Amino acid sequence: METFTEKAVAIIKNIPAGRVMTYGQISKLAGSPRGARQVVRILHSMSKKHQLPWHRVVNIKGEIGLKDDEHFSIQKLSLEREGVEFFSSGRIDLSRFQFFPEQEE
Repeated sequence: METFTEKAVAIIKNIPAGRVMTYGQISKLAGSPRGARQVVRILHSMSKKHQLPWHRVVNIKGEIGLKDDEHFSIQKLSLEREGVEFFSSGRIDLSRFQFFPEQEE
C-alpha cells in the first residue's frame, strides 16, 4: 500500500506545465485532508531527489507561499515561463490555472 508521501510525490510529479495545485488539494488527494504542512515538508525535503516540479504548488489563495526572495522569484519566473499569469496582486487565477487530476483522467 502506498504511503501518504508516495501518493503526494506521484501527484506532484503529474502536475502539467502551465498548471498549479494547492498544498491542501494535494494532501486531500493523497489521503490526508489536513496534511497541507506535510506536503510543504515533502516539497522541501524531496524535490531534488524526485525531480518534483515544486514551482507548480501554491497556497489556497493562489499565491506563492515562499517568503525567501530568491526562491519566490525562481518560482514566479518558472510559472510565467510555462504560461501561468499573475494578477497585479501576485495571485494566480486558480479558476484558469488550477489542475484537477481527478477531472482530467
